[in-house]
Amino acid sequence: MTSTDSSGAGTGAQKPAAKDPWDLPDISGLVVGVLGGTGDQGRGLAYRLARAGQKVIIGSRAAERARSAADELGHGVEGADNAECARRSDIVIVAVPWDGHAKTLEALREELRGKLVVDCVNPLGFDKKGAYALKPEEGSAAEQAAALLPDSRVTAAFHHLSAVLLQDETVEEIDTDVMVLGETRADTDLVQALAARIPGMRGVFAGRLRNAHQVESLVANLISANRRYKAHAGLRLTDV
Repeated sequence: MTSTDSSGAGTGAQKPAAKDPWDLPDISGLVVGVLGGTGDQGRGLAYRLARAGQKVIIGSRAAERARSAADELGHGVEGADNAECARRSDIVIVAVPWDGHAKTLEALREELRGKLVVDCVNPLGFDKKGAYALKPEEGSAAEQAAALLPDSRVTAAFHHLSAVLLQDETVEEIDTDVMVLGETRADTDLVQALAARIPGMRGVFAGRLRNAHQVESLVANLISANRRYKAHAGLRLTDV
């Protein structure tokens, strides 16, 4: 006879097996929108994801500019204004310049309602000493996005990627890890799966959004390293 605790549950019951962290969902059928898709980072991500078979829409303040960039990228990429891009997408990557981050998201709050939002914006300043991290009032760009989009599911990822490598058609694989942050496992699993669509790339869970500041800030260090060594350095996490 199995003994029970005070709640009535059987103490002899087996615990369910821990979920395999690399058992990720199939996101191949989802539409990915890229706000800021005409900039270097957004354009590079759109190209890589579309090249991997993902349906991609790039957004810009000017629809014609987005359509022109989409035509150049090929691989079935479409262009639209930011609002249409957000409405038509299941996952929306935010790759706009930091100085337009808050204004863009405020304007798209309704279109982004219920969407999975992936913020990859790095708040940085530049002076004669090089790049340095800025500290937004909310703590990070990702936390600012979460504050501005209370009805969206905000995550953070894709901060440390070289736009040069992303856009280079001769590069077959992007040898890097992507640190993924968010509040729920279901959402971060989706973003990890999105990163894994790009050959050579791997998404790795790196904590909740409160840890996004140091991830965003690390880009300043990578810029310094890349300038010194004339490289396009990314990150790899060991023993994971």
